[in-house]
Amino acid sequence: MTDVQSLHCPNCGAAADPQAARCPYCRARLAAISCPDCFALMFAGSAFCPKCGSRIAKRSPEPSTTACPACRAALEQITLGGISLLECRSCDGVWIGSNDFERICADREARAAVLARPRAASLNPQQGPPVRYRPCVVCGKMMNRVNFGRVSGTVIDVCRGHGAFLDSGELHAIATFIMEGGLDRARQREKDDLEDERRRLEMLRTIESRRHIADAEPGSAFARGVLDLRRLLKDE
Repeated sequence: MTDVQSLHCPNCGAAADPQAARCPYCRARLAAISCPDCFALMFAGSAFCPKCGSRIAKRSPEPSTTACPACRAALEQITLGGISLLECRSCDGVWIGSNDFERICADREARAAVLARPRAASLNPQQGPPVRYRPCVVCGKMMNRVNFGRVSGTVIDVCRGHGAFLDSGELHAIATFIMEGGLDRARQREKDDLEDERRRLEMLRTIESRRHIADAEPGSAFARGVLDLRRLLKDE
């Protein structure tokens, strides 16, 4: 594989880290890919492979008339591992249709394509701008903010039936979460929560079935114990 130090920005020619989302000099957007002939690491947009010298056919993003839900700049259509995305050149946010988002969640190769791309910087939630609800690029209605997988900590904007908008770095974070077994942990947590609720309801039914005993002896220790337990379970 090509030495990472030999990679240069295809826009200005400056040396650039293959993990960088943008050139540190001209701020051009960078995407690390593999040469189709020798599979050496290179930047998308380079005219030649830095290792084998093969000429690379340029594939420019297709312009779109869709505005970014976050900053209102124009989105561009790109293809990543067979997945069609709308990406913002200004804020690096990404719009993904429902079917393609489900494919990233279910297909290992699609996730690998996401992880192979440099991770754009994401804002610290404590330092970022105030939370704003954003419009769906399809229907224009305000999207819901959802913690992906309930436990990932990555909050994305979702319009059910149309797709999701992810801020810079969030697509990479979700792919990493899934690859590390995050969805399995989320499913197990959901099962545990359902089991806890089942036990709670079963205990409440048992208490209710014995209520007539407590009502027959309202001042007894048994009646007071039943009453205290009912209050405790309802407060949880």
